[in-house]
Amino acid sequence: MNTIHWLEHPDCRDAALVGGKAANLGRLAATQPVPPGFCFTPAKPGPRGLPADLYAELVAAYAHLGALCGTPELRVAVRSSAVDEDGQQTSFAGLHDTYLNVTGPGAVAAAVRRCLASARTPRAQHYRQAHGLPTEADVAVLVQQLVAADVSAVVFSADPRTGARDRVVINATWGLGESLVGGTVTPDLFVIRKRDLAILTQQIAEKTRMTIAAADGTREVPVPGFMQRESSLDAAKIKALAELARALEAGQGWPVDLECAYQGDRLYLLQCRPITTV
Repeated sequence: MNTIHWLEHPDCRDAALVGGKAANLGRLAATQPVPPGFCFTPAKPGPRGLPADLYAELVAAYAHLGALCGTPELRVAVRSSAVDEDGQQTSFAGLHDTYLNVTGPGAVAAAVRRCLASARTPRAQHYRQAHGLPTEADVAVLVQQLVAADVSAVVFSADPRTGARDRVVINATWGLGESLVGGTVTPDLFVIRKRDLAILTQQIAEKTRMTIAAADGTREVPVPGFMQRESSLDAAKIKALAELARALEAGQGWPVDLECAYQGDRLYLLQCRPITTV
């Protein structure tokens, strides 16, 4: 069985093979702005390292991805993708490791090993037991071109606070998404009426911290003073995010929770999963 599955290939739509996170993106890669990448699916990785043949496959895939993107030493994001992750009932949000701004074959292989190991932590296994899932889970790892985000956003096609299905809710902040999903920054909040994409609520927060790419991965730094009270999104970008959420909800058949990024004016879709609380 192949251990490398490219996002645009039909194999990468099978959650039983590549995990929920990669499968959700694999289904959308041909039609949505998903960064290019591949999923690594070792059958049974060892507790310490990758066998030589799997390491060689991973290094070759990373080199091919760099060639596709025109950069030999490509900066990538490395994320776990468990078989039962990002499903209708279980999200595993924050339980499995993610590594951003990873460069070079050795560093990518090390990040892959850490992602595989994160599925065996006591915290992840406790979550599985609490949700009636087997403690031994098949885990794949998603490797994608890193989006050097100027703005990161989490977008809900229904209001996760109230369950209202006629609203789109956006949280957004400067830089990479780690400060946002890690809760170390208060993001801007936008509530949009789904029917006509009218902005109903706009709360601009004082955003004091942001995550940026650094030589050794990422680091959190102060937001420049003039940007702290400035809106992270203009009206056109708010509408584009709401439109994407509305379209993906209609296509997937369930309310969606999206992670997105803007690099300049270009929108990227980084994650699409069901809202498990609605």
